Amino acid sequence: MTQARYDRAPGDSGRALGPPQSEVLVYTVGLTLAVLLTATSFWVANTSLLWGPGVVLGLAVLAIAQMGVHLVFFLHITTGPDSTNNVLALAFGVLIVFLVIAGSVWIMANLNANMMPMGEMMDLHMQH
Repeated sequence: MTQARYDRAPGDSGRALGPPQSEVLVYTVGLTLAVLLTATSFWVANTSLLWGPGVVLGLAVLAIAQMGVHLVFFLHITTGPDSTNNVLALAFGVLIVFLVIAGSVWIMANLNANMMPMGEMMDLHMQH
């Protein structure tokens, strides 16, 4: 075989892939995995069979697995040389999401210190 060897995402439309039915199969497998992970997440969040503090860790693991399924089966992100721009775009997206979450947490953490005391707010309300 003279074809270069590199990572290929399932369903990646490339040089030597089969008919379109194989793409449908890949998307179906991805959808099935995504639905199973989502259902498992709901079960983990609502069950009393698991140790309480372990639920958060379980949900985090399931969320990371869900992201992996979406990246590989639907966005076709791989470590191959053809995916360099995709990986950079993904890294930039992760940075933006991190900044939004960190900023939101920082604002919520300092919100109480920046709020007007309840007594003063009631006095302002009564004056109008």
